[in-house]
Amino acid sequence: MSLKKSIILIIIILLIDQISKVYVKTHFALHDSVEVLSWFKIYFIENEGMAWGTRISDILPFMSDRTAKTFLTLFRVFAIVGIGYWLYSATKKRSSRVLIIAVALIFAGAMGNIIDSVFYGIFFNDSIGQIATFLPEEGGYDTLLHGKVVDMLYFPMYKGYLPEWIPKYGGKFFTFFEPVFNIADMAISTGFIMLIVFNKRAFSNKD
Repeated sequence: MSLKKSIILIIIILLIDQISKVYVKTHFALHDSVEVLSWFKIYFIENEGMAWGTRISDILPFMSDRTAKTFLTLFRVFAIVGIGYWLYSATKKRSSRVLIIAVALIFAGAMGNIIDSVFYGIFFNDSIGQIATFLPEEGGYDTLLHGKVVDMLYFPMYKGYLPEWIPKYGGKFFTFFEPVFNIADMAISTGFIMLIVFNKRAFSNKD
């Protein structure tokens, strides 16, 4: 797979990701939801940290939330440079199609969430109790590098109380699948799953 085709794939994923995020951000207030199917909802939340809403300041308590957020965003920017180089190198070496597609998916997903983290704080005003405006006259809800990632895909396929016989968690209310995510997250997850499942096809000895 050529670098040109990889870039086209990245652009398509980025467009779908950003269009869906901008639509949700400008049509939903925070925590608004729409039921598409009984097991699928569009549910608007904002993620200030890493996967599943984890914050660096939860892991490194000596950091303030804002310092940790800046650190996380800068780390993502440096990481995307490394992933981009990996993609470029893989296409130049004519590595396997599986590897190139997987890395392109990871790159597109990471870039999609970086756009939120870097720019959404200045592009939009707050969504708490209101529908946000794109490029508001009074300014955005935060500064550069302090944006929140927009998530909206929610698949509560099962809700109920777990059987009492299950150790520790028996009798507790349980939702599967609880995390809310976005198109960028799906691209990253798909890329990683491809690298794991098709490991032998993705990596030759030289790779």
